[in-house]
Amino acid sequence: MTELTDITLTPSTTPRCWALIPCAGNGSRAGAAGPKQYQVLAGQPMVMHTLAAFAEVPRIDQTLVVVSSDDAFFQTPQWKDSSFLIASCGGSTRASSVFNGLNALLAEGAVPHDWVLVHDAARCLITPAQINQLLDACLSDEVGGLLALPLPDTLKSGQAGRVASTLPRVDKWLAQTPQMFRIGSLLEALELAGDAVTDESSAIEAMGLAPKLVPGSAQNFKVTYPEDFALAQAVLLSRVGQVA
Repeated sequence: MTELTDITLTPSTTPRCWALIPCAGNGSRAGAAGPKQYQVLAGQPMVMHTLAAFAEVPRIDQTLVVVSSDDAFFQTPQWKDSSFLIASCGGSTRASSVFNGLNALLAEGAVPHDWVLVHDAARCLITPAQINQLLDACLSDEVGGLLALPLPDTLKSGQAGRVASTLPRVDKWLAQTPQMFRIGSLLEALELAGDAVTDESSAIEAMGLAPKLVPGSAQNFKVTYPEDFALAQAVLLSRVGQVA
């Protein structure tokens, strides 16, 4: 990670809301040729569906996409778009990409007391309604929160390919994104937590804070494995009345 900039947590009169989309991963588990976020689903690269959802939420002042330094996808005329910002500061881990992206937001005029909604580029089924649901739940919250789903299935712990134990699913949630926190708080949390955390809530939790759980949607899954592509495409096509 780069060094944390010297910031003063001075609340602004009206905090703005920013979106940050880490888009520097290589999608190794997806089995696709190239980064999965650029694979075409329902006629567009996956990340463009993600960005379209945020563009339809008026309370999001600006969206920043964090890409790796050698990523030229958004430089091509077809996908070059002035409605969102691009920062070529992606790191080797999600945490470092988000950390660098937060500093890029500060450089763009954000202040530490502003809100940031961090969302996976590969959760291309997110809807404006779900984003607004998170905003409604967290704008007046002291900590912030995340979309999540109560665990619907029995949870098993495995060892050497066999069941080692059955874990209670009561009060277990599947974390989703967006995850919404103050920029300054999240910068501090990620600086302390390091690269090991896999989501923003984990870093905030490590500071002794309790993010708010906001019920999400089962359709807001992260496209991760090869079979996920067909399912995501079917959902996207169904939303525009087409047949998969």
